[in-house]
Amino acid sequence: MQHALLLSVFVIASCGLAYELVAGALSSYLLGDSVMQFSTVIGCYLFAMGVGSWLSKYVTRDLVVTFIRIELLVGVLGGFSAVGLFLIFTYLGGAFKLLLYLAVFGVGVLVGLEIPLVMRILKRDLAFKDLVSQVLTFDYLGALAVSVLFPLVLAPHLGMMRTALLFGLLNVAVAFWALHLFRAQLPGRHLLRIQAGGAMALLVAGFVGAGQLTDLAEQHVYADEIIHAESTPYQRIVVTRWRDDLRLFLNGNLQFSSHDEYRYHEALVHPGLSSLPGARRVLVLGGGDGLAVREILKYPKIESVALVDLDAAMTRLFATAPALVALNHGALSDPRVQVINADAAQWLEGDRAHYDFIVVDFPDPNNFALGKLYTAAFYRLLEKRLSAHGRLVVQATSPFYARQSFWCVVATLEEVGLKTAPYHAMVPSFGEWGYILAGRSEFAPATVDPEKTRFLTPETQADLFRFPADMGRVPVEVNRLNNQVLVRYFEQEWRKVIR
Repeated sequence: MQHALLLSVFVIASCGLAYELVAGALSSYLLGDSVMQFSTVIGCYLFAMGVGSWLSKYVTRDLVVTFIRIELLVGVLGGFSAVGLFLIFTYLGGAFKLLLYLAVFGVGVLVGLEIPLVMRILKRDLAFKDLVSQVLTFDYLGALAVSVLFPLVLAPHLGMMRTALLFGLLNVAVAFWALHLFRAQLPGRHLLRIQAGGAMALLVAGFVGAGQLTDLAEQHVYADEIIHAESTPYQRIVVTRWRDDLRLFLNGNLQFSSHDEYRYHEALVHPGLSSLPGARRVLVLGGGDGLAVREILKYPKIESVALVDLDAAMTRLFATAPALVALNHGALSDPRVQVINADAAQWLEGDRAHYDFIVVDFPDPNNFALGKLYTAAFYRLLEKRLSAHGRLVVQATSPFYARQSFWCVVATLEEVGLKTAPYHAMVPSFGEWGYILAGRSEFAPATVDPEKTRFLTPETQADLFRFPADMGRVPVEVNRLNNQVLVRYFEQEWRKVIR
């Protein structure tokens, strides 16, 4: 019995940490700012566990019955936490933060009750020093197991909803195990078995129907028909369609509309590449949809394009789905294109090639994981990969809605010794959008070839580099790895727009 209870400690510790990780990851996914969300969720959870531990002293009788009921409660509440929070965010967005912390607090209190009760149950069989050391050892081992499995296996393959429901089932399994171990001491075990059976059935139904629940919620979030939805280890990919308009969303954020994406990608590629008639080798970082590559391949002298995108699911989707392949003109299957699925910063550190033109098309810096790709340290890596007369271009959010953010990227590029040429273009889906060309020499614009473009013309190209007063340069700090000031600018500015 002693070993069985210690194994139960391992399981319930795993479950407790899993609920905490799910809540932190889900709030980061839905609200952004991963550091803030994980910090506040973990803080609330640990405080709640302390409250639960304190409350355990008031449990003075029927320890086993109380333990079993707590396992059932935490299994159902924790198991359905991700489902409930996702549906709350979808239908009651304004109440999400309050209910998030209430759910975290509730689960934390219940988890805080578990270990003290197990220790009191075990104290009949173990000396105090052995009791503490063994219980805490299994507790920490359970936490270690989940901390490794969550990012590598659980989140990418099961998703947040099914991961939480799986651990809910494990909590209920512990309740059934306790019912078996202490069957001789539980006169009311039949009622407990019925309750445990009901909790198990509810969680199994939730696990089986998690996909339908996700689809139901996403159909409410996205106004148009969802034609593809996929969770990867890195993001949630959703593609929608309304008539002939295809839209890509990553973690709920619009990446492009097929009605006007050509404006964005023409502005990203052509001003820089048209000024480099000798360009042969091109590097694209991000841009796994292949739309920037499509524009690059319009230049017949280009010999090779290396596309580095973290998410293999993204590049695979845009290389195989017929509607998306039609949109990027089969760019990812072109023999001149090499697709590399890797972390851009790590890949650059190991790369020794030089490129005539580098396109940096990362998502906006709305969290620290992305913010590091806009730092001076990252731009120093890029500068080393530029050929003697090479040039790079960075998408840099909106100079109208996020003015400080835009000019922060400019200042950061200049910090590493690059000369910059900021510019902007109107993309109806996003509004005024900003880009920055950078190189070792001053930018000398060349006339764009109107046969390659639908949006840019020789007459309008010069206007891209002119900024009205309300988008002009403002004083900003340089974005460094140790301060990530850009993420703070971005959060503050876009929060005003969303409101």
